[in-house]
Amino acid sequence: MNYDAIILGAGAAGLLAAATAGQAGARVLLLDHAEAAGKKILISGGGRCNFTNTGAGPGNYLSENPHFAKSALARYTQWDFLALVERHRIAWHEKTLGQLFCDGSARQIVTMLLDECARGGVEIRLSTPIGEIVHGDGMFRVAGATAPQLVLATGGPSIPKMGATGIAYDIARRFGLGIVPPRPALVPLTLGPDAQDLTGISGLSCPVTARVGTASFTEAALFTHRGLSGPAILQVSSYWTPGAPVTLTLVENAAERLRAARRKAPRARLRAALSEMLPNRLAEAMAARIGFGTELGNTSDAEIDRAAAALGGLTLFPTGTEGYAKAEVTAGGISTAGLSSRTMEATGVPGLYAIGEAVDVTGWLGGYNFQWAWSSARAAGEAIAARGRS
Repeated sequence: MNYDAIILGAGAAGLLAAATAGQAGARVLLLDHAEAAGKKILISGGGRCNFTNTGAGPGNYLSENPHFAKSALARYTQWDFLALVERHRIAWHEKTLGQLFCDGSARQIVTMLLDECARGGVEIRLSTPIGEIVHGDGMFRVAGATAPQLVLATGGPSIPKMGATGIAYDIARRFGLGIVPPRPALVPLTLGPDAQDLTGISGLSCPVTARVGTASFTEAALFTHRGLSGPAILQVSSYWTPGAPVTLTLVENAAERLRAARRKAPRARLRAALSEMLPNRLAEAMAARIGFGTELGNTSDAEIDRAAAALGGLTLFPTGTEGYAKAEVTAGGISTAGLSSRTMEATGVPGLYAIGEAVDVTGWLGGYNFQWAWSSARAAGEAIAARGRS
């Protein structure tokens, strides 16, 4: 059968691209090897889908070309997607740092997108292997269907238990598009034997400022039996490279606070003073790391400064990450150098598009990656319809 476009991947980006193009008059076929649409949407945000962020903008994304996302994000914003949510009467609420969630279930977002596809007359085929893609005479042939336009919306390999693969990269390479080496992002970090004192307090969470290079995030960190997790760690993990340190500020203004503790309780020991600033188990671990057990009144200013340096800049060297199995997204992917920032179309292959997580645009934790999916999908969907009308 002939269509105006075939979209591969019935996730967030694929569903909205299909709905956009279909409602603008294009004949669209949406294919996915999974048995259900929007599987990653359903597990996101603890099952409530953190579907966007009020602060979403180009500065919240990593890419080899940091300017690439500007056009799509400006033309379909978080407020545009929120308006769609509200048209479908989906109740929502805002959590910290501008994160927007469904009051009910993430399934409401999937249902909304499927309803939008139905309005556009989109044909959806699930449990359909993509198989071989044949391209010739300006047409793409996939799974028995033919169209002059093909959209890669299959995401990246993060969360493979949901059926995620790197097939988009294989297809892109075949058509001559470059690939920025993919890596797990928004992922827990692992620590080695030199940090057994910290992995020994697994389950403990506390607010920190985590830094990797010039990137820093002030949120909670979670100590695990294998290393570090929690929002602050997931954020900096996207910037982390093997061998690089991660620095945690556990106590702000530590020197000032320790001197105040020394004046107030000179007979107290460091662990007791730290327990006023940190959870008890972390206070004990840090007191042991810092390594002096004398009463605070007997500590020198140099010792106070040394303790403050450890509390204000605990430097750790992760041994790696928990990998794609625990990564919320994939960084890297199809290089933006071969794509139009306005339409997401491959500049060297007319009719071929790449959107969403498959592209080398990776957002922060907190709804930013969904917003990139919506914005890039809208750009491609409008371009598909415009080409069909021309």
